[in-house]
Amino acid sequence: MSMTTSHQQPLTQVLTQVPQELVHKDDPGQVLLCRYEQTADDTFHITADWSNAHALFPVRDGHDDPMLIVETVRQTFPLLCHEAFGVPLGHHLLWEHFSYSTRTPALRADPGHPSAVDLKVIRKDVVRRGKRAAALELIILVRRAGIHLGTAHTRFTIQDPAVYQRLRLGRGDAHAMMAETVPLAPPASPQEVGVTAFHDVTLSPTHIPRRWQLRVDVHHPLFFDHAVDHAPGMLLMEAARQAAQSVAQPRPTVPAAMEVVFHRYVELDTPCLVEAHAVPHDRHGRARVLVVMRQDDDERFRALVTLDQAD
Repeated sequence: MSMTTSHQQPLTQVLTQVPQELVHKDDPGQVLLCRYEQTADDTFHITADWSNAHALFPVRDGHDDPMLIVETVRQTFPLLCHEAFGVPLGHHLLWEHFSYSTRTPALRADPGHPSAVDLKVIRKDVVRRGKRAAALELIILVRRAGIHLGTAHTRFTIQDPAVYQRLRLGRGDAHAMMAETVPLAPPASPQEVGVTAFHDVTLSPTHIPRRWQLRVDVHHPLFFDHAVDHAPGMLLMEAARQAAQSVAQPRPTVPAAMEVVFHRYVELDTPCLVEAHAVPHDRHGRARVLVVMRQDDDERFRALVTLDQAD
């Protein structure tokens, strides 16, 4: 399904739920976006519905999970690519960098919060290849009932299927790569990494302190909603968050901010090592942890995680 729009005409759609293929999800129950409007050449307003979102991202330590904000923001990328920037379905979005920051007090969980969340997306830069976007830089402002929850910034490129397959050097078959995934390693203690269930643990301990093997569970319904040929970015950011919480334990924390660089794909068929180290606090006195992921002695992913106290 493709609903590519003209770049000259403002775009308005009112939907009960965005079709799942437009946010690169197979499960419609994981679609968080429901309404969008293009208000200027470089500005979009998008509404998300969080009424069922806590089934995917449970409340942690009394706060809405910042990873819920991250996934909500992530879904805006393919939506706008396909609807506003001429990108056909089947093209691949390749993250280069992503960052977010949140206001921890505004994330305190409350059953009385409205389910509607508003996102203002500002296009900072676009590189075009013909009529479609080939790269985008976006800033996203997230509000609930007029209260600012957080801000995100990203840049990613967009590749057509043929170019993507050449870039993947024989590793572009999603089903084949998932079949070759490294066996699932034993999980770290859920309490150590800040989750409640073993199946949500993304790290496996090694004999070296603050070093883990990435756990890639291709049956996890959130991270592997559909077949992919590499470890998804959401999995890597969740692993970074869990590694940072392990460094901070036993104090419960909220990952209030994260700055991420995606150097290369994290492959499914080779072990990936995750290392975390405390670094100097930020100017607000908040703890920070640097998380680096390496595969075949090559750095693939780096994240600077800023932690707020959860209490």
